[in-house]
Amino acid sequence: MAPPKFYGFHTFAESGVPVTFTGGAFRDNVGQFLQQCAEPEDYSIDGMPVWRTFLVYENRGTAIPLYTVEESVRNSDRPFCEYCRSAGWSHHLVSKRKYHLILPNHECNLDEGAFDDHSHLLHGLIHGNGFGHLICINGIEGGSTYIYGREIMDLWDRICTALSVRQITIEDSSKKHMMDLRLLYGIAYGHSWFGKWGYRFCHGSFGVKEHNYERAMDMLSSLELDQVIDDFSLTNVSSDIKQMIHHYRDMSDTNLLTIRDLFKFMLNLRYTPSSTRYFAQSWSSEKKLIFSTPIQRCSIRFSRTGPLLRSNPFRKEKPTKCRKFSNLAANLDSRWPVRRLEQVAEVIVEALKEKRATKNVNSFGMTRQEARDAARLHIGDTGLIDHVLKVMNNVIVGNYIIRRAVNRSTKVLEYTIQDFNGWKEVQLSKVQQEPIEKLTTGPKRSVYDDVSFLYEHVLLGYPDSDSVELATQVILHSKHFVKEWPFKDEDDDSLKFICRLTTSSIDPNTNVSYNFPSSEYIVVPLYATIGDLKIAVQNAMRDTYCVMENVRVIEILEMEEFEDDEVLFGIIESGREVWVRGCGFDLENDLRYEGGTESWTVRCKCGARDDDGERMVACDICGTWQHTRCFGIEDVEAVPRLFVCDTCCSTLAPVDKQYGLVYKYDSFEDPYVQIQLPEVDMRSLCYE
Repeated sequence: MAPPKFYGFHTFAESGVPVTFTGGAFRDNVGQFLQQCAEPEDYSIDGMPVWRTFLVYENRGTAIPLYTVEESVRNSDRPFCEYCRSAGWSHHLVSKRKYHLILPNHECNLDEGAFDDHSHLLHGLIHGNGFGHLICINGIEGGSTYIYGREIMDLWDRICTALSVRQITIEDSSKKHMMDLRLLYGIAYGHSWFGKWGYRFCHGSFGVKEHNYERAMDMLSSLELDQVIDDFSLTNVSSDIKQMIHHYRDMSDTNLLTIRDLFKFMLNLRYTPSSTRYFAQSWSSEKKLIFSTPIQRCSIRFSRTGPLLRSNPFRKEKPTKCRKFSNLAANLDSRWPVRRLEQVAEVIVEALKEKRATKNVNSFGMTRQEARDAARLHIGDTGLIDHVLKVMNNVIVGNYIIRRAVNRSTKVLEYTIQDFNGWKEVQLSKVQQEPIEKLTTGPKRSVYDDVSFLYEHVLLGYPDSDSVELATQVILHSKHFVKEWPFKDEDDDSLKFICRLTTSSIDPNTNVSYNFPSSEYIVVPLYATIGDLKIAVQNAMRDTYCVMENVRVIEILEMEEFEDDEVLFGIIESGREVWVRGCGFDLENDLRYEGGTESWTVRCKCGARDDDGERMVACDICGTWQHTRCFGIEDVEAVPRLFVCDTCCSTLAPVDKQYGLVYKYDSFEDPYVQIQLPEVDMRSLCYE
């Protein structure tokens, strides 16, 4: 085995470090990268070869392994890309190979579950055609011992640039203490946290388009602080909002006029003078950045398996604080009386006791659906049951403790029961009898506390403003972002073209979108001939796509009058887009589109016409897929055994009212026009 290669963590993949890639396209550069910058490991993952590159973190002198795994699609148990579907790339042709770049959180060899482990410091997936996805990144608070998230992002960005990737998508679900950073950073800086590296809006969920996203961002960020003070004047947090705004205005050297000015100043604030009543905690300290594509569906076609949590819920841990359910129920903001809540809790306890008595080897607990079904035998109100189940965790009911955790055997969230008498590790915590409505101030209050307070009340709880609520929902429903690396033609010693391939029977001027692959970058020597370009295109297509193993290039469009032995230089300018006609496509190949082999249609009332990563259900009559939430089915609820969409319902039997949640973002044209919405929570059931 060759000796390992070591490179600097903060300089790796900079221009010329360690090598200058000359291939021009990702499919060529990645091979050069593995040959010159990595060493093959003596093991594989399900037959997939693994390479390792050591990156030395200079400040500590520690070596961190960067693994590259080459996945052959033909031999993979997951040949189609779920991330492509969520990103709107279902029409992309299936590449023969995928490359996983993984920076593990622990110094150990990768195992068979490496692709589903979201605790990696970095996991990126790049298809052979240069399109890929950033699956997860974890900085200090995400599990890293000393590497910050921004350092990992810098490394990832340098690698992508050096290898000449085309486009990379992310699904931004990153949070900081229950605050969505895409909303917080969007208001403060005009882009998500990943916008620092050039990631921009790709597509939204529930029919959100880019112009909806931009208008929503402009509206929220331009809210004037004086107007905010006035709008909150009749609320119970009026004095806190006013005091907070005036405090940071006094601290700032510039005028803070809008909510963007305020949030930007607060997020950039590193310290405050000790004489003030606030203790400033640096918000710039590392943030927890964990995101994934939690695609949930009601069909095996959309299903995705993978252990998101690998912790053992039954291991010995520090004492956990528990609350008496009776005290908890008395302080819940509930429309049901306390006695009714307690009755449901007692029914659930009896069901858990019966399940425990069965002594099931794999599970002593019950899933949420099992607990719900058991309670329905005695309680008819499912809304009441769901309300109780949401808070049934670390609570004491009678002589029993009810917990909620992931069973490490089944990997399913379960409710379990334990005897309370004699269990010494339980610590009772008192529930406050009165909710805290006033902002607590004092010498230890942090800037973060104020950001969290403003986030909750201004962005999520703005009084009597449907337009603010709708704008916030638009941003929260915009999770998919993409970065595109521009095409560059800077090498004077070669010719570089953007080549598109069409079949011999279709005119590219009339049909050039769905049935054809994306363009490919082709590099040929400076004095290459037309015949050389044909061969280069043919070899690139055969090497990249499953359906093109036997493709044959016939001619270059608009150059039919030239012979194959004529030199390209002087005939066509380098950097141009070129259409090439070919034949031999294997259109019967199952590995055709990343969306899979099934024929499916998305047509939801919110306007969505493609898979957007949200939970969906198919109509049992027409087969059309639609969002469950748009039909009033929350993500935590089971899908009905029989589901019929509104269109089919109207055909079978006309109805007077339709139920569900409808996001009408296309009506969000003027950011200052009040949108007429139902007077209910946007996340709950409403009438059209």
